[in-house]
Amino acid sequence: MNVFTEDKISYIFIDALTEVISKMAGVSINVLSSEPDNSFDDVTAMMSLNGKNHGIIFISANKETMSAICSFMTGTPKNEITINDIEDNLCELVNMTAGSAKVRTNNTEQTYDLSPPFIMNGDNLSITTKKRINVISRILGNSEISIKLKVIFYT
Repeated sequence: MNVFTEDKISYIFIDALTEVISKMAGVSINVLSSEPDNSFDDVTAMMSLNGKNHGIIFISANKETMSAICSFMTGTPKNEITINDIEDNLCELVNMTAGSAKVRTNNTEQTYDLSPPFIMNGDNLSITTKKRINVISRILGNSEISIKLKVIFYT
């Protein structure tokens, strides 16, 4: 079973992220955009996906979105959330999303191992890919939050 087609990989990771946000933050999110977007927001967490098909998952959000998510998750008032809180919670978000997606690929030929999560910060960051690299890019959110999900995969 080849789960790493664009439609299936999109569904696996979108479903994983929406479930994790619902459980961690108690809010519902939906796909807001499926347009290609190579940019990142203020803070980005990522993990490597290593298996028959390799990849990288990125979850990116602005500080306001992540402050709201951190506040939902921890009960800490938004004005008391620090950049360290944002980074820790975003790492946890990408870790739980990738872990949920990994479970969804169990018992297929496409299982993979996960790296530890890490953070990427900076201004005007973007992805440039070469041939034979597939990029899934979605913006998910609601009226209060917006999260960029990107999955790059290759064989």
